[in-house]
Amino acid sequence: MRKFLAVMIAVALVAAPAAAAEKTLGLVISTLNNPFFVTLKEGAETAADKAGVKLVILDAQDDSAKMTAAMEDLIQQKVDAILVNPTDSDAVTPSIMKANEAGIPVLTIDRGASGGQVLCHVASDNVAGGVMAGEFLADRLEGKGKVVELVGIPGTSAARDRGQGFNDAIKAFPEIEIVASQAADFSRDKGLKVFENILQAQPEIAGVFAHNDEMILGAIAAAEAAGREGIVFVGFDAVDDAVASVKAGKLAATVAQQPAVIGAMGVEKAAAFLSGEKLPEFIPVPLQLIVD
Repeated sequence: MRKFLAVMIAVALVAAPAAAAEKTLGLVISTLNNPFFVTLKEGAETAADKAGVKLVILDAQDDSAKMTAAMEDLIQQKVDAILVNPTDSDAVTPSIMKANEAGIPVLTIDRGASGGQVLCHVASDNVAGGVMAGEFLADRLEGKGKVVELVGIPGTSAARDRGQGFNDAIKAFPEIEIVASQAADFSRDKGLKVFENILQAQPEIAGVFAHNDEMILGAIAAAEAAGREGIVFVGFDAVDDAVASVKAGKLAATVAQQPAVIGAMGVEKAAAFLSGEKLPEFIPVPLQLIVD
């Protein structure tokens, strides 16, 4: 009996450290001053709890220098894997390369990176979403009219891809003219201010597409303040305020991403990789159009 107990105690002592060997994932988010990324973070946290991994979350506050510092911090902590949502696809590349040198696998979520070795990219197909928005706007305008494009943060893959998809779709309608395409940095305040200036410069505007809902909600506020009616507004992300605006009849449509799914899937796939699973280079998250 004593021998049996001794063996059981020895097994327990060996097993205990293995069970306690919790994996740590780092998540660097471009900004938490945006409902979309707050939801993404919450999805990641839920998945981390379910997977039994520790999740260290850092906010880059839409600042590439802060993102670099956050990546450096995670590398110094020797986390097991890093998930990053870049503020700038080019600026994040050196940090990814440093993580590569340290042997830390990197996954990108929602926004991609221009370089470095990225294990897997989890995101919506932003080009397809841009096409979806462009085709909807063209259909609502019956294939003619002057439209405005509010661009996200230049240098981000989301802005590049959504813009590409939208412009490709609009090219199929020769009677639709993009009279202004200006950056408003995914910000509601900047969306309002930029669109105020465009309204003053453009007496005729039939439709507006913004690369995210924050900008389109700012544009709607600017149009209301200026008394400009009859403009068809289309956004991207389907955040709660945008969905409410669709229901109120102010926003014609928004392309619905699933930020909670993106965050959760990023964590799930990182944990699966650390357990020996092979991952594809790209994992798409489905989109849908929310219309009035």
